[in-house]
Amino acid sequence: MIRTQVIVVGAGPVGTFVAYVLAIQGIDVIILEASDHCEADMRASTFHSPTISYLNQLGLADRLIQLGLKSPLFQYRIRSTNEVLEFDLDELSDVLEFPFRLQCEQYKFARMLANELVNEPNSEVMFENRVTSFQQDTSGVSVTAVTPEGEKIYHCDYLIAADGANSIIRQQLDVNFSGFTYPEKFLTLTTNDDLSGYFDDLCYVNYVSDPKEWYVLLKVPEVWRILVPMNAQIDDDYIVSNEMKDKIFAGLIGNSDDISTNHRTIYQVHQRVVDKMNHGRIVLAGDSAHLNNPLGGFGMNGGIHDAWNLGEKLTLILKNDKDSEKQLDHYDRQRRNVMNSFIQEQTIRNKKMIEEGDQDQQQIVWNEIRSIHCSEELRSNYMLRQTMTQSLIDEKEVL
Repeated sequence: MIRTQVIVVGAGPVGTFVAYVLAIQGIDVIILEASDHCEADMRASTFHSPTISYLNQLGLADRLIQLGLKSPLFQYRIRSTNEVLEFDLDELSDVLEFPFRLQCEQYKFARMLANELVNEPNSEVMFENRVTSFQQDTSGVSVTAVTPEGEKIYHCDYLIAADGANSIIRQQLDVNFSGFTYPEKFLTLTTNDDLSGYFDDLCYVNYVSDPKEWYVLLKVPEVWRILVPMNAQIDDDYIVSNEMKDKIFAGLIGNSDDISTNHRTIYQVHQRVVDKMNHGRIVLAGDSAHLNNPLGGFGMNGGIHDAWNLGEKLTLILKNDKDSEKQLDHYDRQRRNVMNSFIQEQTIRNKKMIEEGDQDQQQIVWNEIRSIHCSEELRSNYMLRQTMTQSLIDEKEVL
């Protein structure tokens, strides 16, 4: 039996981050990851200012910034009229330590942290360790994993489930995952072709509103990413076909121009939050605990904010002998409150704003965002929400 203080299941951005937060505090931690590497998942690509501030406290912000693109601007565009409403985070430079969104693929973040963990003497990243089961009692948690060398058993004081939307830990805990699944599918395409020349004053982050064909257009260092909704009745093979790809780019830029793509990935999108994030010595974080649509970049950042909060709580428990149940209950209250009252609400609203199918209702929504854009106070408050700064203010108010 292999013994450690904390086991983290999953070597994605949330798992590697919480492991690093714990490791630099001198806490023994092992990550168990089913794959043989930190997978190149393209879904998340935005790091908000508070997330970068957390990294800065760890001395890692500059390294991540070098891997990405700074985007102080984000735009809402009405497709039918070419109206553009631009928001500039530099207006919040007196409030935000980093007044920009950093556009960087999530796998670069996870791999950076995994490499850092190799240099920490009290941490290990164990790839090709697929967790199959666990048991907990008052003394700790035993975890069984299948490895290339056969079955291994690990024992820890606390187990963190950061193993994503299909979390084996959450499933075996039989936790209620309340919420809903969107009826449409979401298709993400990436291309190395420069799309900026097809638009006037295009920035790196663009939400394009249309009653029938809305989309999101984002730039990361190597590629442009396009997110479009797809009717759930369309066959997946056709969704990722060249014919569909050409239709999308014809609608996007006026013609397909033989645009080539690197990735064509279909996702099912959910809005869900577990009814409880801590279960004895087992704690859920990130997508294992909450899911939301990708509009606004709240999912991965919310998971990283879980990790920071949980890292603080577990440090108090393991190094300062604070009451475990009290600390983890506090984590649950703080983070689930943020998920239910802020992130779920905001991401649903973000989607409605750019997809609204009824023309009259869309005008109501757009008149609201125009009013926000024209008012310095409303604009500032809106950007505090969109950067997730307000969510962390709300978190601290939960006792």
